[in-house]
Amino acid sequence: MANNTKTNEFHKEQNKEEMKKQLITFAAMIIFTVIAFLIVGTGIMSKMMAIPLLLIMALIQVAFQFYYFMHMKDKGHELASIMIYGGVWAAILTVAALTLVIWW
Repeated sequence: MANNTKTNEFHKEQNKEEMKKQLITFAAMIIFTVIAFLIVGTGIMSKMMAIPLLLIMALIQVAFQFYYFMHMKDKGHELASIMIYGGVWAAILTVAALTLVIWW
């Protein structure tokens, strides 16, 4: 019975840490979104600076979505990870090929 109590305590602590990480990630994503709206809404940056910054913040948010909210960091999600990364790679190749065809 004591072993079961220790296991329950371990799972409670693990769930508490997971929820803490998700809340921090969610808050960071909200902050990135507010920053993006401020950059675009106020026009405080030139387009040459704003567009790369917005793209970098978007990539960070995508990574947060994958790893924390879609649980890609957890065990048992290897097949889903391979499929998503394969799709991203196919999209990159498609955009690169179309860009090459259009610009050449």
